[in-house]
Amino acid sequence: MSFDALVVAALIYVGLLFGVAWAADRAAARGRTGWTDRPVVYTLSLSVYCTAWTFYGAVGNASRSGLEFATIYLGPTVVLAGSWWGLRRLVRVSRMHRVTSVADLISARFGKSNPLAALITLIALIAATPYLALQLQSIALSFAAFGPGDTLPGRLDLWVAGGLSVFTILFGTRNLAADERHHGVVMAIAVEAVVKLVAFLALGIWVVWGLAGGPADLLSRIAEHAASAEAEGWALRPDRWTALIAVSAAAVLTLPRMFQVMVIEPADESPLSSAAWAFPAYLLAMSLFVLPIAVVGQDLLPANVSADLYVLHLPMSQGADGLALLVFLGGLSSATSMVIISAIALATMISNHWLVPMILALRRVDPSDTVQADIRGPLLASRRIAILAVIGLGAGYQAVGGGQALAAMGTVAFVGVAQLLPAMLGGLLWRGATRMGAYAGISAGGTVWMALVFLPSLGVSSELHFGPVDPLAAAVFISLGLNTVLFTSVSLITLPDPQERLQALSFVHAVAPEAAAAAAPPRSDGAARAEALLALARRVWGGDEALRVFRAEAERQGKSGFLPDVNAGFLSRLERRLAGAVGTATAHAMLAQVAGQRPTTMAELMEVAGEAQRAKQRAQQLKDDSDELARTARRLQEANDRLSALSVQKDAFLGQISHELRTPMTSVRAFSELLKLPDIAADDRARFAGIIHDEASRLTRLLDDLLDLSVLESGRARLSPAVVNLHQLISRALEASSAASQDQGMTVDRDLPAEHLMVITDPDRLLQVLINLIGNARKYCDAARPRLTIRVRQAGGGAQIDIMDNGSGIAADQQDMIFEKFARLNDPSRAGGAGLGLAISRNVMDALGGSITYLPGHDGAAFRLDLPQHPPDFGAAP
Repeated sequence: MSFDALVVAALIYVGLLFGVAWAADRAAARGRTGWTDRPVVYTLSLSVYCTAWTFYGAVGNASRSGLEFATIYLGPTVVLAGSWWGLRRLVRVSRMHRVTSVADLISARFGKSNPLAALITLIALIAATPYLALQLQSIALSFAAFGPGDTLPGRLDLWVAGGLSVFTILFGTRNLAADERHHGVVMAIAVEAVVKLVAFLALGIWVVWGLAGGPADLLSRIAEHAASAEAEGWALRPDRWTALIAVSAAAVLTLPRMFQVMVIEPADESPLSSAAWAFPAYLLAMSLFVLPIAVVGQDLLPANVSADLYVLHLPMSQGADGLALLVFLGGLSSATSMVIISAIALATMISNHWLVPMILALRRVDPSDTVQADIRGPLLASRRIAILAVIGLGAGYQAVGGGQALAAMGTVAFVGVAQLLPAMLGGLLWRGATRMGAYAGISAGGTVWMALVFLPSLGVSSELHFGPVDPLAAAVFISLGLNTVLFTSVSLITLPDPQERLQALSFVHAVAPEAAAAAAPPRSDGAARAEALLALARRVWGGDEALRVFRAEAERQGKSGFLPDVNAGFLSRLERRLAGAVGTATAHAMLAQVAGQRPTTMAELMEVAGEAQRAKQRAQQLKDDSDELARTARRLQEANDRLSALSVQKDAFLGQISHELRTPMTSVRAFSELLKLPDIAADDRARFAGIIHDEASRLTRLLDDLLDLSVLESGRARLSPAVVNLHQLISRALEASSAASQDQGMTVDRDLPAEHLMVITDPDRLLQVLINLIGNARKYCDAARPRLTIRVRQAGGGAQIDIMDNGSGIAADQQDMIFEKFARLNDPSRAGGAGLGLAISRNVMDALGGSITYLPGHDGAAFRLDLPQHPPDFGAAP
């Protein structure tokens, strides 16, 4: 097969993966996640464990060490098949706290410590960089095997690294929330898993029944090789086998890429029950023909051919070009899947625990400042930069000659990330584990790993001799043993702070973090703090998502509007949602600054712990009844407060209405009496008649408002539907409100192209609402330089119109009353009416099938009009 044909085939295959990822992401955006939620896709995504190191290197390892390659498959098999119930709990706790990576999990358990997460990120990056270089080198070697003179034309490996970076950025950073699922990436990984399995099985079957004389012939060849090579490494070494099985078992839990696909990507823990047997079966299939391929390769291929590339050179040497192409695509799948998932996982850790804290510190970001721009752009940019850096480090390491030491880098990486296992398991199982213990254990284990495993693999220092014990096994036992001993002993002699104790309670007993604190009362300054928290959420998620979350929380508490009570349960839930975007430690720091949380005292902590333990023992029905009773009581209290306020407002309203009616009627009567005088001058008569006309018009407008409100509330309003251009309607409203207002100094900010949306509605009624809102902004905006902002956009098939000014807005404690017909928030003399405008506007929008809402968290008053995609039947009621 020509090299050009190979490149074309590889490009077609990569294009297919792009198409699969794009289709899966598009389906997920429409809510169709049936395929990605299936256990078979989850199991196939776990195959990212099988990298180029296993696809190519397993055969090379088998040719040198016999059955030792099987240790890399036995470790994950023991974990998945023997401890799947424990993995279910790991997934449940991780999703409960919305962790974004293995570093985030451990730091969240130990008091949400960002320095601890940064240390873990450093270890993971050091371990992964040569491992990533190994994947890129395997791609380069597989291309070179087909090229002239075993060379790689045009530095194609750099183009491969660039393409992987583009793919990872496109499908790995589509959303800000790092804990959200990457449907497209997972589906592409599943397709690659099938390709590499089919390729390896096809090669193995061809080797056994095509090149060898069947299973019997292969068994005799294996026996001959074992007898001749026993002194050269095929002998069974229990110490080395035990060490390799232990680190491979740990790697399934602590490798960033495995944590990503096993814990972050699934919707819940349910697929693990199927993966407990399906993934070991996949590993068995991948390892079934490793030893036969190694033995036949040694018999048929020249001695100068690398054993790691037997899987490619065997079919090429026999002229089986089609099989060689399939094996090449299998190896390409193994390498690219590892690079993509590792880049996503490591970039999340680097962004959340290194770059984001640095950005916040350098820019001196005040999360409570509502004027500052949102930070979504810098967050996504930091994650994309981290992806480029991670893949760039791997490519750079491989380019500068690190490939000579890459043969053992898979094992080196496994030993490195295994240093996270004591802190992870101890944090999940032992409430007495402390942050200082985790620091001591990880630091000591990481230092031993660097000295005894990592640096010797690079040729920086010589390996130490441990007598009859294998050096790698000795390094594993010393590093993990010292790690565990220090973690345990330091935890026993140090005391966790209250935040650590609260997190320990949540992690060890799988208690939702807000469950124990749900009974905490709201603070007295809750409305102002809720506004500040909403402003913070808007900067991280954007306005619509923040409003949706806050409205859902308010409804959960039995309140209306967008501002829930700021209690401990709400803060805990909000912090976990923010953690999905910026990491647990950063979210905790930002929220503490905005919410002004005080440190938890030991007495409160013990009370919370006791309450949480008792809460676990209550019956679920009692908990549901209690929650419903609390919501009902809150609704009743809110309704009672509103009725009391309405009673006061009604009295004021009746007084105002009587005044508004009596004043024009008195004027009409008085001037009518004057017109009866026989000797009145003609000019006076005309002036008096004009006053009577103006007062009668004023009286008519008031009566029209009252009648209009009555008709709307009774549902008897006649509406006339028509197709309307919102741009024209808004322009008419601005002209009308400007003509009626004496204040011509307000600046109007519009997005004219976006306003050209066609909707089906009653134009006169919608114009009535627009004139009322724009007129209110002109009357009540008290800014030195008043500005009116109008934004129109499509939403849910319909349209949204936001009308905002830059004044002082409406106080939080009055926002629930503004749409009531008895409400009056300002000086009546300034309003020039009876205060029915917003009440009429609300009823008009209800009749149009839409809604009008007040948007808190802005600099001034902000209202949103929602128009439906399909308007209701506008027929008049009988």
